[in-house]
Amino acid sequence: MGKQTLTGRPPTERGRRKRSTLVQAAREEFEERGFEETRVAQITGRAGIAYGSFYTYFDSKDEVFHEVAKGVAGEMFDAARSAAPPGTGAVDRIRHATERFLVAYRDNARIMQVIEQVSPRHPRFRTLFLEIRGLFVDRIISGTRRLQEEGLASTDIDVEATASMLGGMVEHTARMLFLYGEEHDPDVVVETATRLWARGIGLEYEPPGAGPGPRDRSGFRTRSG
Repeated sequence: MGKQTLTGRPPTERGRRKRSTLVQAAREEFEERGFEETRVAQITGRAGIAYGSFYTYFDSKDEVFHEVAKGVAGEMFDAARSAAPPGTGAVDRIRHATERFLVAYRDNARIMQVIEQVSPRHPRFRTLFLEIRGLFVDRIISGTRRLQEEGLASTDIDVEATASMLGGMVEHTARMLFLYGEEHDPDVVVETATRLWARGIGLEYEPPGAGPGPRDRSGFRTRSG
C-alpha cells in the first residue's frame, strides 16, 4: 500500500502536509550534515513524524533528496524565466537575468553545495544538477538568439558554447560569493558580469541608467518582473 504513494501525491490533505514536512526537514538535515551523513531517523526526528511513516511517502533517503533537489530546480527555473519589465533594453535584460540568478543561488546556496558534492558520485543526481544548470544556460541561449534575430548580437559566435561559458562565469561567481563567502560589492559584481556578458555576445555595453533602488538583504537591487 505504501508503494502506491511513492510516485504520486498523497491522497489526503493530512498526507500532503506530512510529506511536505518531511521534505522540508530533509532539506534542513542535508544542508547541515551533507548527504552521506544524513539518516532517515534524523529527518523524521526533525519533522516530528514516526520513523515508519517516512516509508509511506519515500522508499529511501535518495528519493527524498531527489524531491528536495527538484524543488531547488523549480526555484531556479522560476528565477531563470523571470522576465524583465516590458520595454527593457538588451543590456538591462542581461543585468536583470544576472541579478535574478545570483539571488536565487544565494537563497539556495547551502543545498546547492550538497547537490554539487553528491552529483559526481551519483549519476541520477548528476543529471538533475545538469538540468538545474541547464535552465539558466537555456535562458541565455534563447535570449542571445532573439538578439541575433533583432540584429543586435553578433552572428559569428557559437551560441551554445558562449551561453555555457557565460552561465559558468555567473555560476562560479555565485559559488564564490555564497558558498565561500568572498567579499563583494553587489553593484560591481552585477555590472562586471553584465559588461562581460554583453560584450561576449557582441552588444554595446551601456551602463545602468536607473538609480540604485531598494536593496535586499544581500545588497542586490530588488526589481519588479
